[in-house]
Amino acid sequence: MDRRSLLALGLGAGAAGLAGRLPGAHAQPSANGQAGPGAAAAPRSEPFRVLMLTFRGDTDVERGFRDYFAANEIKVEFLTRDVERDASRVKPILAEVLPTFKPDLIYTYGTPNTLAVAGPYDAPPDSPYVHDIPVVFALVAAPVQVKIAPSLASSGRNVTGAVHVVPTDVQMRAMQSYKAFRKVGVIYSPNERNSVAIIEEMQAFCAGINASVIAQPLTMVGSRPTGDGVEDFVRNLKAQGADWLYLPADTFLATIFDRVGPAALAAGLPTFGATEFFLREGLGLVGLVSRYYSVGQLAASKAVEVLVQRVPPRDIPIETLRRFALIINMNIAKQLGVYPPIAMLNYAEVIT
Repeated sequence: MDRRSLLALGLGAGAAGLAGRLPGAHAQPSANGQAGPGAAAAPRSEPFRVLMLTFRGDTDVERGFRDYFAANEIKVEFLTRDVERDASRVKPILAEVLPTFKPDLIYTYGTPNTLAVAGPYDAPPDSPYVHDIPVVFALVAAPVQVKIAPSLASSGRNVTGAVHVVPTDVQMRAMQSYKAFRKVGVIYSPNERNSVAIIEEMQAFCAGINASVIAQPLTMVGSRPTGDGVEDFVRNLKAQGADWLYLPADTFLATIFDRVGPAALAAGLPTFGATEFFLREGLGLVGLVSRYYSVGQLAASKAVEVLVQRVPPRDIPIETLRRFALIINMNIAKQLGVYPPIAMLNYAEVIT
């Protein structure tokens, strides 16, 4: 896959979620973090109040989100609560915070947090979810498949947000261009519906090229995934003939990348990551990703539309970034002896 083909795939896929919007509306943030046309703040004496529900502490996503408001001189009081990798803590946090802080908007990181706050779109009207406060999410891989929204064009309710994952077929083609495969292993959390949906998309793609997917669910304790035995899972995938280990945008899996990456390296199994975090922190080999900081800014641009321009979230499309980054960790490539095609180095970001 040459540069032109990869960019065409990325740009086309990134723009797919924009269909049906009004010309000039819902502009994505510029490179310097400035809001698009019409985003100037309306006069307001008090700062907006935003409750931020994080999953694994502060990340580049949250930094991008907050910086966007600062760059556009919009006054906001942020209150951050971290669920410490357990979305069951969302309900107690809301019960404590909502009556006193009274947020104008709730920011959610990841699929588990977003579903814990807003629930699925087809939940009964009297279900115990937040209905009267706008919700803007980031780092949700498959909002339609997990029923956060019936379509990317509109959630049909008080929810919008930013998708961070490059379409699965585009990732598979990039992986194939780096190193051809017949079998792809994948580790995932079976309770995360977005991960299950991505595996189904992987299976559909691989069926079309006469390849197969070896799916390995993480061990569950009750309704929660654990990292128990994950190193053995990696070794077993290698033993079953996997040519690649694919790491999806799985909220829990991201918390144990520091175990998965070294295990794959020790097993001689190349890894392809769907998230920037795995490439920079988890000893991943290569990935086609959306940058976390930029995803945070995209989510913030939607929050500005809600807060400043008073656009109902249902009228703001759910989008992904229009440009993706191909990141290659050359140190890992050297250790594995699995080097990228020379042409790929012309447009990839190389970590050395």
